[in-house]
Amino acid sequence: MDVLRQDLFKMELVALLSSGKGTWAQVSGLMTQGDWEKIILFGDDFAKEFQHQKKFEFIKVDLSKRIKDLKEDFQQKLKGKINGTEVALSIASGDGKEHMALISALLNLPAGIRFAALTRDGVIDL
Repeated sequence: MDVLRQDLFKMELVALLSSGKGTWAQVSGLMTQGDWEKIILFGDDFAKEFQHQKKFEFIKVDLSKRIKDLKEDFQQKLKGKINGTEVALSIASGDGKEHMALISALLNLPAGIRFAALTRDGVIDL
């Protein structure tokens, strides 16, 4: 059984807003339930329509790019934005190419990652 992780709170949350029915609700729930130090959301033109009551930084990316170019774009746009040594990461939205590019960009900053998910029991660290 997954354990609730209170140490995820006060971390920076990085999330991808891409395709997948209902996946934006997962990101929204994570934003609401967590006490995040900072929230950074990546997405394309369509995703910039996302709204939330919590403050967040939206970073536009072209998700149709080749995986290597997408990884470089994520990494370039993340430079100087991560304060800690690790972030909470949500990849509930998106596809494998987008996930691999974002994970690779974070690890190459370098920044450690903890996968965050919202469950019936609250925010968990996977």
